[in-house]
Amino acid sequence: MATSPTPNSSSISNLIDSNSSFGGSQRLRILAQQLRLYKPPPSHTENDEIDEQKREESGGKVVSQLGFAQSATPIADPERFTCKKAAVLVCLFEDNVGDLRVILTKRSTRLSSHSGEVALPGGKADEGDANDEETATREANEEIGLDPSLVNIVTVLEPFLSKHLMRVVPVIGILSDQQAFTPIPNPAEVEEIFDAPLEMFLKDENRTSEEREWLGDKYLIHFFDYKAENKEFVIWGLTAGILIRAASVVYGRPPSFVEQTPKFWVPKYVKKGTTMR
Repeated sequence: MATSPTPNSSSISNLIDSNSSFGGSQRLRILAQQLRLYKPPPSHTENDEIDEQKREESGGKVVSQLGFAQSATPIADPERFTCKKAAVLVCLFEDNVGDLRVILTKRSTRLSSHSGEVALPGGKADEGDANDEETATREANEEIGLDPSLVNIVTVLEPFLSKHLMRVVPVIGILSDQQAFTPIPNPAEVEEIFDAPLEMFLKDENRTSEEREWLGDKYLIHFFDYKAENKEFVIWGLTAGILIRAASVVYGRPPSFVEQTPKFWVPKYVKKGTTMR
């Protein structure tokens, strides 16, 4: 099977880590060019498709903490397993010393779900959204006042599966002019807007993890402690998993800790409210 072109890992790492003559905006342009070459790894190979058919016959589908199989065909029976779609924006910018940072939010404590948790800007797809990029940027505009025209979308990562079995697509964008962005939190959804260093999600510092189990398979939930302007935040779960993956792609290297993201079996028939525990 033909493989899609991928960015040169060492060139990306050198662009970010070296004290070269590149100015901030030029370095971001070069990084954007590299990331545009990135393509998510295929959901499965031809052999995997055969295995998928066998799994269908045995009454199950395979998902992982990093994504949901893209080969699944639409299911007419509404009682059978389906994934709702969402997208989040991994918006990167350079700080004053040239380090890459990512924009994050703390969800409003008045929300009925995930209240007070740290999240990436984003949300559920609307019927009118043309693609995942439009979902992510539209939601970011609604949540934090980020004008989509300020964000240069450079790539889309493989989808993740949330605790509530929602298919979440991370969209990576670059904010080249940070000064043009004035954060305006939507009080109905967002309590605070802050940013954190992207490289933090590859380091073992300030990180803890918990082992969980779902349908007999074990996996790790990662927690990162971060302090900004005398405020303490915990970045964990789906958001942490997406940022680990985004940092790995951008910096061209794996994290310095074990991720432990095994495959899970998901029954065809899933009751409403089913979650990964």
